[in-house]
Amino acid sequence: MRHMRWGFLVVGLCALMGGTGCGGKQAEIKEDRLTVGRVQGEVKVGMSAAQVAELLGSPNIVTTDDKRREVWIYDKVSTDRVDTASSSYAGLIILGANSSDRSSSQRQRTLTIIIKYDEDKKVRDFAYNSTQF
Repeated sequence: MRHMRWGFLVVGLCALMGGTGCGGKQAEIKEDRLTVGRVQGEVKVGMSAAQVAELLGSPNIVTTDDKRREVWIYDKVSTDRVDTASSSYAGLIILGANSSDRSSSQRQRTLTIIIKYDEDKKVRDFAYNSTQF
């Protein structure tokens, strides 16, 4: 009975850790693939759609232009929130005072990438827009 409990504990910990170190596949954490620098430095006219997908991942939107050529749109919005707290304490032997100030700031960023393909599914043009507010 005691060994059975340990077995459940080990299985539970392995499940909690996503199989890391327990003979399972290690969870892969991918870096943020959509950046202005990546688009500027690595997307080139003439690249195949497969190369772009490998570089940037799948687009959010796939559409066609007036000549039925594919257009891929990547649209990303991220929000960063920073909470700060400052405290000051003052005390006497019997009497104590506590003061605490909390503040929060929020920043949003957007990145839109538009990649236009030709009839052979090669990049013919691309554009991007990045904002931060």
